[in-house]
Amino acid sequence: MTATHPDRLAVPHRTSGHGRPAPSLPQRVWRGRPEDPRWARPAFLGLLLAVTLAYLWNLGASGYANSFYSAAVQAGSQSWKAFFFGSLDAANAITVDKPPATLWPMALSVRVFGLSSWAILAPQVLMGVATAGVLYAAVRRRFSAGAGLITMAVFALTPVAALMFRFNNPDALLALLMTVTVYCVLRALEGGRTKWLVWAGVAVGLAFLSKTLQAFLILPPLAVLYAVCAPVSVRKRFGQLGVSALAMVVAGGWWVALVELWPASSRPYIGGSQNNSFLELTFGYNGLGRINGEETGSVGGGGGGGQGGGWGETGLGRMFNSEIGGQISWLLPAALLLLVAGLWLTRRTKRTDTARAAFLAWGGSLLMTALVFSFMAGIFHQYYTVALAPYLAALTGMGATVLWEERSRWWAGATLGTAVAVTAVWSYVLLGRTPDYLPWLRWAVLIGGSVAAVGLLLAARLGRTLALGAVGLGLAASLAGPTAYTVSTLNTGHQGSIVTAGPSGASMGGPGGGRGGGPGEGGPGGGQPPGQGTQQGGGQAPGNAQGTAPGGTPGRNQGQNQGQAPGNGAQAGGMPGGGMGEGGPGGGGGGMGGLLGGSTVDTEATTLLGQNADAYTWVAAAVGSQNAASYQLATGDPVMAIGGFNGSDPSPTLAQFKQYVDDGEIHYFVSGGMGGGGAGSEGTSSQISAWVEENFKEVTVQSATFYDLTQPVSGSTS
Repeated sequence: MTATHPDRLAVPHRTSGHGRPAPSLPQRVWRGRPEDPRWARPAFLGLLLAVTLAYLWNLGASGYANSFYSAAVQAGSQSWKAFFFGSLDAANAITVDKPPATLWPMALSVRVFGLSSWAILAPQVLMGVATAGVLYAAVRRRFSAGAGLITMAVFALTPVAALMFRFNNPDALLALLMTVTVYCVLRALEGGRTKWLVWAGVAVGLAFLSKTLQAFLILPPLAVLYAVCAPVSVRKRFGQLGVSALAMVVAGGWWVALVELWPASSRPYIGGSQNNSFLELTFGYNGLGRINGEETGSVGGGGGGGQGGGWGETGLGRMFNSEIGGQISWLLPAALLLLVAGLWLTRRTKRTDTARAAFLAWGGSLLMTALVFSFMAGIFHQYYTVALAPYLAALTGMGATVLWEERSRWWAGATLGTAVAVTAVWSYVLLGRTPDYLPWLRWAVLIGGSVAAVGLLLAARLGRTLALGAVGLGLAASLAGPTAYTVSTLNTGHQGSIVTAGPSGASMGGPGGGRGGGPGEGGPGGGQPPGQGTQQGGGQAPGNAQGTAPGGTPGRNQGQNQGQAPGNGAQAGGMPGGGMGEGGPGGGGGGMGGLLGGSTVDTEATTLLGQNADAYTWVAAAVGSQNAASYQLATGDPVMAIGGFNGSDPSPTLAQFKQYVDDGEIHYFVSGGMGGGGAGSEGTSSQISAWVEENFKEVTVQSATFYDLTQPVSGSTS
């Protein structure tokens, strides 16, 4: 029996490449495959360990990160029903505006280790490490160990990857599952085996339960690739694709079917939808609305037609502009050039060639996702681009190594040198957008990259030592810029809903600029267009964010959040946040009232809500999920989010809220809050606020105002 590796000499399954008995299990773990060089497996394990330690570094500085999702994680750790539905509170009033798969690992972690920043964010770090490992396995399988290591390094040093695999938004799990999908498709292409295509369908289905339709972006190029290049008959190819599609529907549809069939009266309201339907959320607000900008319930507009708008200008240059460029695009020009070179090198190979298939799989996934991101007119945040990081990294690793192997051809060395030169010039431009951050680095990158490019151009004429020196210098110059931005990201805490990687100002200069707390997502959370929130973490004490005690541990009577809560005041670097509620809960000092980030929850407010808390289903109700999340995380008790993230969901209705009050299920109402696009004078959030203010006694705690729903004012009709 043999273990066949595509386009390589088959080797005995239980013997080494030299005919010796296969090493023991510990030796195989450490040394890898018999045909690997001795340094390959130690280098892989060492790099994997380095990525793990780097991503765990300073993790607690982010506190509860996006309190919108942290509150749902807390709820899921307290209630299995909330866990299943992805509810924002353990009493199951309303869900987040995403399916719950991304919350499940974090909620399980909190169940085991207790609520803390580390318990919430460590699973995300492990997803980043797993993504790096899958990338190595995918690239190493067809190419060299060196290609796999370069791929891992490029991925881990992409600034937006270092950000999102240390944050609690859905994008980390999505990126991991998309990487697994491509890996499985490539395995299926090796021998036309149905098993691997089925696993690819399962991965896409699970990705759908992380971030709905974004999981489907890479399906067209991968399906076409398999239909054309698989080494089996045409009839079998399409049959296998059908089986894979069925696996995808089952893996992603079981939860959707249960939610849609579940009686609405006994489950939470589907956050982000306008008619309590997950299907409407999927195909509207989280689906076509993202493409055309028509997101019902959102408060931001799109930039359709390239004319610009609330979410930035659309068009082919979007991935390179001042809002996005520093997050993802450092090696994007080089990756595209290397993609073309890889396809040219494999142009005369047979239809089933696995090297060409790898370039087409990673390249098709990159192009498809980047094009959709570039032209979508709806809600778009800079950190969405983490989805591109695995594809970009794989193309860079594969392309660089195949050109190096062909360096005896003048055009291969010239192409490799051009890729380094283009990267150096583009890094110079990107670093110039933050001129006060390591000003010497841009010149070092430009000069080093230029010298390396010349050396690679002449690689065929240079000795091996000088050629390898040029390679090393080229790698250093190409990765210096993103490495600096990644280190800055690792050293900075991030809270709020819109977060960006790199130093202060790394994502500025347009409607989508600004570093920090913004609309609802994390994810579709909709909400305020970018540029009106703040990023946090610069100088912020770890854990003192959004209702946490120092160290990130919540407690009902602890002294949480003395002073300004992250997301409600100055931007990192002293830039003012636009329109945030700065005065306290509900935004007493501003107009946004916790829409773009958590509210300040001081000790007196926590103590007030904790009084006789066990007698109520919800200790309080607040307009908007971020506002409610801060109080829930501070008290540890359920807080109802009226109107969901934007305050624009019609849940609960005024009649329902009145019934809750009559039944004694809610103790306090938190004044203020942002009502979102549907919460104007006719919106349910505004109706509830007006009714409460007219009929119940006001209680002021420092800068925050509450209404005691058990104490009607004299002559009220409650």
